[in-house]
Formats: sequence, C-alpha cells, structure tokens
Amino acid sequence: MKETPRASGATNFILVGLGVIIALLGLLLAAGGVKLAGLGGSWYFLIGGLAMAIAGVLIARRKKAGAWLYAVFLVGTAIWALIDAGLVFWPLFSRLFMFGAIGMVVALVYPLLARANGASAGRGAYGVAGVMAVVLVVAVGNMFVAHPSVAPTGKGPGMTPVETGKEQKDWAHYGNTEGGSRFAALDQINRDNVNKLKVAWTYQTGDVAISDGNGAEDQLTPLQIGSKVFICTPHNNLIALDADTGKELWKNEINAQSKVWQRCRGMAYFDATAAIAQPTQPNSSPITGVSVAAGANCQRRLLTNTIDGRLIAVDADTGEFCQGFGNNGQVDLKAGLGDVPDSYYQLSSAPLMAGTTVVVGGRVADNVQTDMPGGVIRGFDVITGEMRWAFDPGNPEDRQAPQGDKTYVRSTPNSWAPMSYDPAMNTVFLPMGSSSTDIYGVERSKLDHTYGASVLALDATTGNQKWVFQTVHNDLWDFDLPMQPSLIDFTKDDGQSVPAVVIGTKAGQIYVLDRATGKPLTQVDEVPVKPSNIPNEPYSPTQPKSVGMPQIGAQTLTESDMWGATPYDQLLCRIDFKKMRYDGLYTAPGTDLSLSFPGSLGGMNWGSISTDPVHGFIFVNDMRLGLWIQMIPSQNKGGAASGGEALNTGMGAVPLKGTPYAVNKNRFLSVAGIPCQAPPFGTLTAIDMKTRQVAWQVPVGTVEDTGPLGIRMHLPIKIGLPTLGGTLSTQGGLVFIAGTQDFYLRAYDSSNGNEIWKARLPVGSQGGPMTYVSPKTGKQYVVITAGGARQSTDRGDYVISYALP
Repeated sequence: MKETPRASGATNFILVGLGVIIALLGLLLAAGGVKLAGLGGSWYFLIGGLAMAIAGVLIARRKKAGAWLYAVFLVGTAIWALIDAGLVFWPLFSRLFMFGAIGMVVALVYPLLARANGASAGRGAYGVAGVMAVVLVVAVGNMFVAHPSVAPTGKGPGMTPVETGKEQKDWAHYGNTEGGSRFAALDQINRDNVNKLKVAWTYQTGDVAISDGNGAEDQLTPLQIGSKVFICTPHNNLIALDADTGKELWKNEINAQSKVWQRCRGMAYFDATAAIAQPTQPNSSPITGVSVAAGANCQRRLLTNTIDGRLIAVDADTGEFCQGFGNNGQVDLKAGLGDVPDSYYQLSSAPLMAGTTVVVGGRVADNVQTDMPGGVIRGFDVITGEMRWAFDPGNPEDRQAPQGDKTYVRSTPNSWAPMSYDPAMNTVFLPMGSSSTDIYGVERSKLDHTYGASVLALDATTGNQKWVFQTVHNDLWDFDLPMQPSLIDFTKDDGQSVPAVVIGTKAGQIYVLDRATGKPLTQVDEVPVKPSNIPNEPYSPTQPKSVGMPQIGAQTLTESDMWGATPYDQLLCRIDFKKMRYDGLYTAPGTDLSLSFPGSLGGMNWGSISTDPVHGFIFVNDMRLGLWIQMIPSQNKGGAASGGEALNTGMGAVPLKGTPYAVNKNRFLSVAGIPCQAPPFGTLTAIDMKTRQVAWQVPVGTVEDTGPLGIRMHLPIKIGLPTLGGTLSTQGGLVFIAGTQDFYLRAYDSSNGNEIWKARLPVGSQGGPMTYVSPKTGKQYVVITAGGARQSTDRGDYVISYALP
C-alpha cells in the first residue's frame, strides 16, 4: 500500500501563508460588509468576504476545496460586478483586478494543494493561471488607454479652411473676443501637423506664486497685439514680450500684495487711435467718445486690476503709468466699500473693455462673516479713470458713488469671474456670485435673492440693468457663476439664428439665454428639491435645471458609483456614502453630514467654455469633486477666517462669523486620497449646439504627477483628473488645454476627442492657452503660462511659446 506523499516544509509555508492572507482579507471585507449592510447597502461585501475567509482557511489547511471555493467567489464577484457596474472599464477594474490577481496565485499553487492531498493532477491549473495572467496584463494595458465617457459619434466639427481676410489679427481680449469665444480663426497649426510643434521661446517672469493653500497661483491668459505679447504675474507685474522671440520689451513691477488669492487671470487693452464702432442693435445707447491729448502717453493702453484693490493703466508701448488716468495711472477700487480688511476684497479676473468704459467687479471672500464689502460693479472712463456708473446689487437704482460716510450696500452678491461684452448691443454680461455667507441664507435680502448666482446684463454706457436670469435660487452650495459668459449665434429648432449667451456652472449645468431678453433658448425646468434643517432658512422649493442641454458630470450618484483603487477603499467610500444625507444635485447643507456633488469647486469653473462658431460647437472642461458638508451650531466667538482658497477647497471647520453656525466641509475622498466616485474625475466635452448633443467626451489628465496619498505615480494612467484652466479652440480643428494635474499642454482633435499632441511643461499649468500669428514673420504661435498645477507643490514662472519648425 502506497503512502500519501507529505507536503514539504516549503509547500506548507506557501499554502499556509497564502491561506492566512486570503482569510484575513476576507475577514476585513466581511467586517466592512457588516457595516455597509447595516446601513442598507450592498450585501456583496459581507457574503463575498465570508466566502473568501473560508476559502483562505481551507487553503491554509491544504484542502483543495479552498481553491474551488475561491473560484466560486471570483466568478460570483465577476457576475456581481457586471450587474453593479456594467461594461465600464474603471468600475470593473476596481472590483475585479485585485481579486483576479489573488485568483491567479491560487491557480498557480493548486498543484501544491493537489499533491498535499495525494493527487498528482492539478497541472491544468497552470493553464488557468496563464489565461488569468493574460487577462490581468490586458487590464493593466487598458489603464494607459483613454476610455471616453461618451464615445465619438462621428458628428464632431469638420475642417473648414480660414477664409482670406477673416484670419484672427490680434488676441486683444481675455477670451480673444469681447464675447469670450476662446476661438482662433487660424489654421497654420492644424490636425495634420500639430505633432510637429516645438518650443519656440521661453520666458521667466521672476514672480513665482508660492502657494500655502490660500490661492497663490498663476492663472493667466496672455494678450497679443501686433508684435507684442502682454502678460501679468500673480502680483500684478506687467510685462511686454516680443511676439517672435519672447524677449522682454518692458516691465512695470506693480508688486501688489495680499496674504491670499495672489493671481492675475488677464488684462484689458484699449487703442485710443482706433475708430469707435457704435452699436447697431435697436434701442442700444451710444458709446461715449474719448480722446487722448496730442503728445500725451498711453495712446494705446493696457489695464489691469490688482489683488490689493487698484485699477491700473499703463502705456502699452513703454509700460509707463498713464498720466491723466486716476492718480498717476491708478484708481482706488476700495473707495466706497467701507471697512475692507486685507484679503477680503480682491480682483483676480481681467477688467472688461466695454466700448470706452472699463468695467470691474471684484472677489469678496466667501463664508468669512456676514459683514463684508459689497459686490458693487463699476464702470470707469478708460482715459481719465473717472467712475461713470456703479451698479450696486443692494441699491440697483442709484448709479452714483456713496457720499460722506455712506458705503455701497454691504455683503451683496459680487461678480468675481470674467465678464463679456457685446459691442453691437453695448451690453455687458456679468456672472454673479452669492452674498457673503454662501451656505447660510437666513439673513439674505430680497435683492440678494434676485441677483445671487445669476447672469446680469447691464448697459455699458449707463450701468442700467437690462435683464437678470438666475441659475440657483437661494444658493446654499457656493454654486456662484464661475466663468465668462460666451456670446454665440444660436440656431433654434425653427432654423432661426438668435444672438445668445451660453454659460456653464459649478452645478454642471449649461444655460443658453437670449442675449436681448435673458430668456432661456433651451428647456429649463424648475425641479422640486428637499429642504434641510436650518431654522428660518428660506429654502427654495424648486431649483432650475437646464435639461435642454447636456448635464456635465452632474449625475445623481448611487452606491454603485462609489469607487476605489481596490475593493477595500471602495467599500469604505460606500460606507461613507451611505452615512451621508444625499438627495442629488441640490442636497441642502444641514447640521447632519450631507454630500454635495458636484461640489463648490465644479462642475465647470473659471476656465470658461471655448467655442467653434464656424461649425457650431462648444468645448467644456470640468472637474468632478464631491464635498461633504456639515453645519455646526456655534457661538462664533473666535476670529473670522482668512478668506483664502483653503476655505473653498475645505480644510476643517470654518466660523461663519455673525451666524449661529460654523461649517465643516472637505472633499469626498477615499482613504487613498482619491475621489470616491468612479472616474473620470475631469473631462473635455464637445457639444453640437445645433442638436444640443454631446459629440464626444474624453478623460483629461493622468496620475503621472500625482497619485494616491499624494505620491507621484510617474505613470501616464489616463484616468481623467480635475481640470482648472480653460481651453482654446482653433479653426485648425484643434482644442488645446493645459489645466490638468499633470505637467502637459495637450492638443485634441476637435472632431473626435483624440489626443494628438502633448508637450511636457516644467511645472503644471492653470493658465489659458492662446494663439496668434506674428505680423512680422507670419508664423503661428501657441502660448501657455506654467506656474504650477493646483495639487502640486512644484511652482514656476514660465511663459512658453510653441510653433512649427
């Protein structure tokens, strides 16, 4: 009689070790599964964890049944994953990859189990392990492939050559045109040759925005007029460069100072020698004529507003301050605001050139205290700097500056983002924010409720209101309008073309409004929403949803949308999700823990939409970062918050001074520091404005320069990360973007969303790409500033220009 072969010491070590690991992993899964099931969540983790734990114990006891039970667990997990997530790569990867890798190891040791049980069979398991290895390798390879969330429909923009005489001459406004098109009628650089782009020149400003989390960031879109490129730095230094060489022509070191929010997104330009075109639309007020005295400087002038509350005009040819403009080229924008503590009022977006009126808004710090400077919008004479009008949202009938000890009404909604202008109508379009405590509305006035989170149209000459359209009622989410409204010609269903305003929101909505009336041109529904539990809060029973346009990253999350790099951090995200109150897009904050998705960072943000007016498309980039929020009853006897960026991104409890609450909010992340919902976390989307359908949507950005727990992965995994910074669309069939978490400027084929070129930057960028053709050489350049990505500690001061060899 033959003896049963005894397992060797090495075999025992392998089987016992593997079994114990599987059993412990199973017990961890089951323990979390108990918690999740108790919260009304999926039972998979409890059942699967128990099966896995038993399989591990059996393997440790050298029983073949352990391997077979693990196989049953793996097949069951695959079936559950398909039911739970569908055929979508990243959700399946999260659910299956780790367990599949363990399954491959189990298959490899199965012959050892067979021998330990006296059988010589089991070598077929090597074939199973080989197949699993191939599947795992394919899965890893697919991590480096972009997985569009909307596959190309084949109906993206075509290629139409630029007509002679219609080429872009200058990039003279923040968004290229006064109406914020972010579109260049240039095609020297196009889909066929963009892969040949090389660095043409590099310039360093000497002003590095060192961020402590409170908003020191380069977010510039440069200007170009003739042979000069104009830039401003985070401390509002103004610089002119040669458009072909990047050589510094002049520099005016404004060196504006603020403890927080150091940035300059752009400038305005005015040429007093150019003829003024009067509006052509009926009932438009005339533009006021201006002139510069013969021999005086600043026939052509560059204007910037500063982080310390000044409006500054300099000579575009020399950089000298404009004589005759305010006080030595400077106007004090804090005049009339009353008490303005440092860092509570700044100007971070470009001033708007509206005819001969320079229009400025202002950023008033969020959620600091109830008594804050007001959100007055003002228009100034571009030559003298004298105030022509003021639109005070708390006193909208009075156009004059307050006299004596009076101030503009305090704590009103403000306009911090870039504005737009229609010369044909002589109308300014303003994106409005909320009153000073964004997430507590008890003390808001009727006028606060009128102007908060709205698009406001004003006459550029008089400041008189033309219309207002609200996108959020009694905004409790910091869903202020964050971007420049883009002016487009919109084709209605009956074929009629209407001048329109299109704007994206942090809530993932896109509104298309009639430019003359402010009425929606696409369907907007008032949907019922639930209140929370803050006493006396005037909750709106409904909120507007722009259902006639695509919703960008604004889906209502479910437990199945939770994600993690492994099943374990996914499980913890599921538990956190089930613990929170969540009623969809407009989940009102209360004293319990609630989830806001998309959160106050976006959705869409200040980078703005780019357009393709030739083919009737818009291009939208977004970020998808949920926030958890909790209002904490508080006597608020401490000091107010600093008003910095950390307040918006969420960094622990913040006193809402003057209210009975503090607020605690932070990003909804896994233990690995990854957003808890499934990827992508940032996308680029092409929308056909004729059909109002998405033509394609692709993930943007990789984890090459970031990763779990803040550790750089150095791997170009195309998961799609939050984007902060705008896009550029060109008639060469390209969309450029640099505002990703990795250090690249990219070009996408506008017809299908394929990435067809990228250039490594020395640091990340939050800047807006722009392009121009040099009048000297006829060469087209693409320019980007790189001062550092939002989540990176790497900072720089680069201006980089690209051209064809």
